[in-house]
Amino acid sequence: MSRIGNKPVKLENGATFARNGDEIVVTGPKGTLTQAIDKGIKTEVKDNEVHFTYEKEDLNAKQGLYRALVHNMVVGVTKGWDKKLVIAGVGYKAQVSGNKLVMGLGYSHPIEVEIPSDLKVTCPSVTEIVVSGIDRHKVGQFSAVIRSKRPYEPYHGYGVHYDGEPLVRKVGKASGKGKK
Repeated sequence: MSRIGNKPVKLENGATFARNGDEIVVTGPKGTLTQAIDKGIKTEVKDNEVHFTYEKEDLNAKQGLYRALVHNMVVGVTKGWDKKLVIAGVGYKAQVSGNKLVMGLGYSHPIEVEIPSDLKVTCPSVTEIVVSGIDRHKVGQFSAVIRSKRPYEPYHGYGVHYDGEPLVRKVGKASGKGKK
């Protein structure tokens, strides 16, 4: 039995839940999100909480999946999601120019990434990027695209990484040093 799936999702701060056949619609002050759902998962709204149940035993894992997806949707339409990235390196920088994120990451040319229309990207400083939006999946995916342009390099510490990500620094080669 799914422990996550049995926990109800609270609808707070003006969020509303509706199910139209095979689709879930969550609406809130920041926008509307939709998600497809399996027919075997039943939803019920009681006391401003959404409860999930399943018909067959093989849908146990999907009960927890859809409960987590709806929870992320409720948080997205009420508070929103954001991810902060940090750029480390000599001369590395980022700025938002129109609907593009322009980054100088040590290559011979600037890296330009087009910002999706439903996301907001800001640069509080030249070495910080904040991606925000209502869809957790899109925020995480766009952050991963930015990070993939110059992944963290453990020997020198250069690259793009998430704020708070545990970084491992490695020691370089020691052979040849001090030998006669």
